[in-house]
Amino acid sequence: MSPRSASVNEELRRRSRERLLQAAVELVGERGYEATTLADIADRAGSARGLVSYYFPGKRQLVQSAVHRLMHRTLEEAVEREPRSEDGRERMARAIDAILSLGRDRPVLMRQHMAGLLQAEGFVQCPEQQRLAELLREVVTRRGSQDADGDYPMMRSLLMGAVYAMVLPNVPMPITTLRAELFKRYRLDWEMGTPPGSGAATAGSGDSDLSRFFETGEEPGERPDPAEPSNTSEQSGQL
Repeated sequence: MSPRSASVNEELRRRSRERLLQAAVELVGERGYEATTLADIADRAGSARGLVSYYFPGKRQLVQSAVHRLMHRTLEEAVEREPRSEDGRERMARAIDAILSLGRDRPVLMRQHMAGLLQAEGFVQCPEQQRLAELLREVVTRRGSQDADGDYPMMRSLLMGAVYAMVLPNVPMPITTLRAELFKRYRLDWEMGTPPGSGAATAGSGDSDLSRFFETGEEPGERPDPAEPSNTSEQSGQL
């Protein structure tokens, strides 16, 4: 049997990482952060347990990367959905609705994510977070910002604060109140984006199938993850 080419091995590595990201989002959303182990995530992804550390330094980095991927792809899907709009105000409305919808529809996952950001390491500077940041900066710029370096962090902070308010246990704020405040700040019309109660589905809302956000497609009969090395030191102590 001839050895696989470098391009095939690279594709297998990419799919393996995608499966881990998807499994992390699913399991933390179902069980919470503390009740989810790296072994659980590897089992759900169909990967060898020791391979998790090949891609990620630890559980928090994996989970943050996974949630940032979900946020990035949800935001991208909302902003670019049909009918596509080049109107900066409409695109910002869609962006706000996309992020708020995650707080409404995936409260366990987003609560764990917000709690993770308050840990000492804060943001994990991973490619997923950087793509999310780039897309939000583009939204702010298309809205007409003359100071994206200042306006982007402000919008990010306001969205984070709104999500935090939505997922706060026992006293969550309603999405309509938070949306109204954000739309007022950015001078957006209520009818823009996807107004709550309009009957139109926000990107990803109420959808349990997240596979479209994680490129994990496989050829029939392909075994996952055979390309990576593993060793006993990686397979132990990683829960």
